Amino acid sequence: MRIIVISDTHGNSAAIFQLLDSTGNIDAVIHLGDETGDTEHLELATTATIVRIAGNCDAASPFPRELTLELGGKRFFLTHGDRYGVKTTLENLRRKAAVERADVVLYGHTHLAAINKLDGRLYVNPGCLKRGCASPGYALLTLDGQALSAELVPLPA
Repeated sequence: MRIIVISDTHGNSAAIFQLLDSTGNIDAVIHLGDETGDTEHLELATTATIVRIAGNCDAASPFPRELTLELGGKRFFLTHGDRYGVKTTLENLRRKAAVERADVVLYGHTHLAAINKLDGRLYVNPGCLKRGCASPGYALLTLDGQALSAELVPLPA
């Protein structure tokens, strides 16, 4: 199973379609908030499952602010991250992940890509795709049986 994780597109829907063209077959796309409307026509471009989480810039969004779900036998906790103070520390998010019994925690908000392992859990922030972002990119998660890998991928030029 291959999963694209994006966040903080802030109106740059073209970047989403650009990365779809470069990643090959995928099973899911997860948008972690701040302009979930940028995924409006994504269903026409891919047959992948699309999951959206509302961010602090998605005031009128119909999507949830956080979500726990199972994918490929792993338990994922998804959030934009602003409610957990992720720009300062991952401590609040770490506590929430424990309550949710998450194997994988996906968050955005900081505009800085990161992969961390805390308490045996994988934490992935895909960074941002916003125009003008210093290092635009996304995360690609691969689940192969029980094996899970994550990589940060720069937006193709």
